[in-house]
Amino acid sequence: LNRVLGLWVELADNEAAVSVATCVFHSRGGESFVIVGTAKGMTQHPRTHQGCFVHVYRLLNDRLQFQHSTEVEDVPLALCEFQGRLLIGVGKTLRIYDLGKRKLLRKAENKGFPTLITGIKTVGDRIYVSDLMESVIFVKFRRSENSLVIFADDQNPRLMTSFANLDYDTIAGADKFGNVFVTRLPSAVSDDIDNPTGSQLLWDTGLLNGAPNKLETLVNFHIGETVTSLHKCALVPGGAEAIVYVTVLGSLGALLPSQTREDKDFFSHLEMHMRQEYQPLTGRDHMSYRSYFAPVKDVADGELCELFTSLPYETQQTIASDLDRSPGEVIKKLEDTRNRLL
Repeated sequence: LNRVLGLWVELADNEAAVSVATCVFHSRGGESFVIVGTAKGMTQHPRTHQGCFVHVYRLLNDRLQFQHSTEVEDVPLALCEFQGRLLIGVGKTLRIYDLGKRKLLRKAENKGFPTLITGIKTVGDRIYVSDLMESVIFVKFRRSENSLVIFADDQNPRLMTSFANLDYDTIAGADKFGNVFVTRLPSAVSDDIDNPTGSQLLWDTGLLNGAPNKLETLVNFHIGETVTSLHKCALVPGGAEAIVYVTVLGSLGALLPSQTREDKDFFSHLEMHMRQEYQPLTGRDHMSYRSYFAPVKDVADGELCELFTSLPYETQQTIASDLDRSPGEVIKKLEDTRNRLL
């Protein structure tokens, strides 16, 4: 049987944990450590504190053994393991640390982030950073120069709450106003610029007061509730992968990709008919609601489409005939789509 191990450490002097992660340091033979970012006497507005620290704990004999503490100048809201080292978002500075005997040792940093780093994810040498007010930023770690270089960002400002990698170039994210979006690095953009002179000129040439390359928005959709967590996963073994999100009010939802262009056209047309036939009680336009902050793009509202079964049979026949199907075939299509996920 699997054993659940409960470990806890009490923080004193009005110190609160703001981030936690595990990290395997290569310099310590692959041993796992628990890293905790803390802030003492922190207030949110205005954002002030009386000291910020990064504590390192060692997992030893079913207990947490304190190793050492490193003081940092701003709130460490984001921690992430990176190639046997530790990435920390210290305020609006991104740093790489290695494990030392008495404290963490700073190896590289980039101070060019706009507001406040709230999340970090990595794939290979590429680092994805979410900013408090400026969406997602793509960073490249250049080994030869031991530097962190920003090479792409989003041209739409977003107050990020969560994000997840869909593939190497694509990010799904959510902001505090209840919007979910998918953004992608253009295929023509490469993070490996051949620059034999070794000059940083090619990297430092910005665009619109930001990075030299801009991300493309593929999907926009207004959920209506603040999304607190978002992941790419399959809900059942053998099921289709989807973007699963949870909200601050306890809702659980998913964005399921269409398998074919025919499926996309089917749900787009069904949603169009449902907007006409199933008017909201408040009289508010459905498309206007789903486009509350940005125009809805390439997303069909599955909740609205599933209301097809509650329509009168004559209306169902009318809509189904426009879709070149029978009402039974439309209902079966809806059920098959739900079964792909659940």
